[in-house]
Amino acid sequence: MSLINYLINIRNSNKQSMLRDQFGRIHNYLRISLTERCNLRCFYCMPANGIQLSPKENIMRAEEIEILVSKFVKLGVNKIRFTGGEPFVRKDFDSIATSLSKLNCEMAITTNGILIDQHIETFKNCGIFKINISIDSLKKDKFNSITRRDYFNRVMDNIELLFSKGFNPKLNVVVIRGVNDDELIDFIGLTKEWNTTVQFIEYMPFQGNKWDFSKTVNAEEILQNVSRIFGEGNVLKVEDKKNDTSRKYKIKGFTGNFGMISTVSNPFCDSCNRIRLTANGRIKNCLFSGSETDLLTALRNNENVEELIKETVFNKKSQRGGIKNFASEEGRLMSESNRSMILIGG
Repeated sequence: MSLINYLINIRNSNKQSMLRDQFGRIHNYLRISLTERCNLRCFYCMPANGIQLSPKENIMRAEEIEILVSKFVKLGVNKIRFTGGEPFVRKDFDSIATSLSKLNCEMAITTNGILIDQHIETFKNCGIFKINISIDSLKKDKFNSITRRDYFNRVMDNIELLFSKGFNPKLNVVVIRGVNDDELIDFIGLTKEWNTTVQFIEYMPFQGNKWDFSKTVNAEEILQNVSRIFGEGNVLKVEDKKNDTSRKYKIKGFTGNFGMISTVSNPFCDSCNRIRLTANGRIKNCLFSGSETDLLTALRNNENVEELIKETVFNKKSQRGGIKNFASEEGRLMSESNRSMILIGG
C-alpha cells in the first residue's frame, strides 16, 4: 500500500469514527451532568415546588461515567464539560475529574462557584482551565432573590480567587427582562480590568420555569444599549471561533470581552457540535430534545452502547429539538415536556 493510500485510509477511518448527524454536523463536545442536585434554587432553572430526583441507584456511578465517556471519546469526542445541577455537590468530583483526565480530552466546567475554592488543585492537576461561573446579578439582594439562597459574597470571593490563581473564568449571565437587564453595563464594566468573557444568555423555556417570550432580551437590544452607553465606535467585534455559541464583542481599551448567546431569537444550530449526558445516564442530542436514549441501562445490560450513541446523534433534529417557534402553542407544549434545566445542566 502506498503512503498516500495509507493516509487516505487513516483519514476515512477517522471520519467513520466521528459522530455525525443526518445533516452532516460532527459532534465532538460532550456535556456531562454529574448530579441532579444543586445548592442554589435559581427560579429559571429549578421550579418553585422542586423537582423529582432520580433514585440514587439510577444515577451514574463514577466508574460508569468513565466507561461511558470513554465510549464517546472512541467515537470522536475530544471536549467534555462537567455540569450539574451543581457539579461540586457531588462528593467524588475530584476522583471523576482525575480519571477522565487520562482520556486526553479538553476538560471544562460550569459551576455556580460556591465550592470552587475546594478544587483549585484538581483543576491544575487535571488541566481544567476553562471555567464558567453562573452569576446573574452583581447586587447581593437581587442575587439572593434569583437564587433563593445567600451565597453572593462567597461566589464573588471565589471569582477573585480564581483570577489570583491565574485562571480566567467566564461569567454566565441569564438575562431576564425586568429582573437583571438593568445590570448589563455593570457586568461589561468588569471586563475593563478582568481578562474575562461575560456571556449574556437568553432566558430559555424549560419545564416549570414560567418562561414567556416577553422576558427575553435579544442580542440586538443589548448591543443597542451598549452602543448608546459606550459609543458605537467603541464597541468592537471579536472574531468568533468555530462552534462558538456566543457572538462576542469588546469595548475599545477594555481587557476582556462580552458575548450574547441567542438560543431563542437567533439559534446557532447550524454549527452545533454538542451532546448531553444526564446524571441518570441518558443521552440528549439537543438541549431542547424531548426524546432521550438510556445509555446507563444499556451499559448495565451489556448492550451495544456505541451503536445507541451513533443512532441518537444521527437522529438529531435540524434545529432546537424540532421546536420551530417557542412562542407558539406547539413550542410551549414541547418545552414543557422537556426536563427542567437543572436536570439537563444547560
